[in-house]
This record gives sequence, C-alpha cells and structure tokens, in this order.
Amino acid sequence: MGSTALILLIICGIAFSGGGILISKLLAKTSKNAQKGEPYECGIPTSGSSWIQFNVGYYLFALIFLIFDVELVFMYPWAVVVKETGLVALVEILIFMFILFMGLLYAWKKGALKWM
Repeated sequence: MGSTALILLIICGIAFSGGGILISKLLAKTSKNAQKGEPYECGIPTSGSSWIQFNVGYYLFALIFLIFDVELVFMYPWAVVVKETGLVALVEILIFMFILFMGLLYAWKKGALKWM
C-alpha cells in the first residue's frame, strides 16, 4: 500500500465524517430553550455546585480495566498466527502475560481493586 493509497484513505475518512456532520446539521430539527442548557441528573433539579470531587479509586479501577482490555488487542493477532510462529512466540506471550500479572498483583497489593 503506497503513500497515494494512504492519502486517499485519509481524505475519504475526513470526507465521510465531515459529510455526516454536515448532513445532520442541515437535516436535523433543532430548537433552543433554557432546559436544553441545563445538566440532566435523573430528573432531579440540581442544588448547589455540580462540581464535586470523586474518589480516585474509580479512575484507578477504570485504568486497570483499560490495561487489560488493550491486552486483548495484542493477544488476538498472536492467537491467529500461533501455529506458524512456534515456540518463540509462545515464550514472548508468556513474558508479556507475566508482566501483566505482576502489574495486577501490584494493583491488588496497593488496594486499587477494592471497590468503595
């Protein structure tokens, strides 16, 4: 795949996304009122400031989930070609899994997996 195909792919991606946004702006019915500008919180009107501080544990839990979710992105291509690659790929994926397991143990030891 040459550079011309890559440039064409980028141009088509920009055209499709921009075209979709443009068509929705032109065809969608819009109305402006004060209620659309308010934050929606389960039908209950807000009282006080909406800016509150969340516990950092929620973010740690989400980051750990993302790490192990992205791991699957690397595991799937390996599983597809495992028969052709042989023992070297098996050793590499075992090292990869060991590093991830050590990270999981570290997060567990630090208490990042405890739900509030």
